[in-house]
Amino acid sequence: MRKKVIEIHQSGKGYKANSKALGLPRTTVRAIIYKWRKHGTVENLPRSGRQTKITPRAQRQLIQEVTKNPTTTSKELQASLASVKAGVHDSTIRKRLAKMVCMAELKMKTAAEQKEHKGSS
Repeated sequence: MRKKVIEIHQSGKGYKANSKALGLPRTTVRAIIYKWRKHGTVENLPRSGRQTKITPRAQRQLIQEVTKNPTTTSKELQASLASVKAGVHDSTIRKRLAKMVCMAELKMKTAAEQKEHKGSS
C-alpha cells in the first residue's frame, strides 16, 4: 500500500487525489510521503533503544521452570536458558522474575478491585 502511495505521488498527484484513489486518510498519505522523503524508504525502520536480552520464547521457558520448581536458583535458570541460546546474566534473570511477579500481583489486585466494584453496584 505504501509503495502505491509513492507511485501515485511520483506521477504528480497531490495528497488529496492520492488519498481518494487509495481510500486512505490524507494524514496517512502525508506521513508515508514524509517518511519516504526523509529516509528514502517506506519500510518499517528499527526502533530506538536497547533490544531485550530475553526473547519471548526464553521468557516462557523461564516461567515454566519457576512454576515447576519455585526454589530454582538464578544460576540454574541461566544454565537452562543457554539451551535456547539465550545467553543472559543471572542478575538479568532475577530482574525479569521480579518484574513478572510485580505484573502478576498488579493483575491480581486489578481483578480483585474489579470484582469488588461489581459487587458494590
